[in-house]
Amino acid sequence: MKGHVILSHGSDSGPGGTKVAALAVVAKACGWRASCADYRDLDARGMLACIDPRVARLRQMIRADEPTVLVGSSMGAFVSGLASLDSPVAGLFLMALPLAIPGYARAFGATRVATAIVHGWDDEICPASEVVAYAQQRRASLLMLSDAHRLAGHVELIAEHFRLFLAAIEAEPDLAALAEVEE
Repeated sequence: MKGHVILSHGSDSGPGGTKVAALAVVAKACGWRASCADYRDLDARGMLACIDPRVARLRQMIRADEPTVLVGSSMGAFVSGLASLDSPVAGLFLMALPLAIPGYARAFGATRVATAIVHGWDDEICPASEVVAYAQQRRASLLMLSDAHRLAGHVELIAEHFRLFLAAIEAEPDLAALAEVEE
C-alpha cells in the first residue's frame, strides 16, 4: 500500500455518497488504502455540535506510520483541514470548502501540505470568491467548476483530478516543502 486515504462526507450525506464513493474507488485503484469516515451519528447532534466530535473521530483514524491523504466534501473538507493541524498528513483534497461555519468559533485552518481544492462557481453555500482568495494565499491547486455546492455534475472530472493529485504525492512525497516557499 502507498498510504491511507481517509474520506469525509458532508453533513447531508454519508460514507456512501456519490463523490466519496467515487474517490474511494480511485484511491484503491491507485494502490492506496481507502477508509470512509461515518459521521451520521454525530451529524444528528446538529451543525455546530458535530464539528469537534467529527475532528476527533477523524484524528483517531490517522496513523503516524503511513502517508495519509485527507479528502473531504463541505463539512468533511472543513473538518479535514482542522484535523490536519494536529495530525501528520501528506495531502488534503478539499471539495466545496466552507471557510467558516456560522456560529462556530474557529475559521477554517489547515497544515501546509500539498492541497487541492475543487469548488463550484455557483456554490450557493460557500462563496467562490472566498475560496479562490484562500487558494491563492495558500498556493493550493484550485479547480473551479461550473457547478453548485454538491458538484454533482462533475464527479468523473473530480475523480480524475484526484487521481492526478495522488500521483503527484507519490512522485514528490515531500510536497509540503513546496507549500513553505514564500513569494
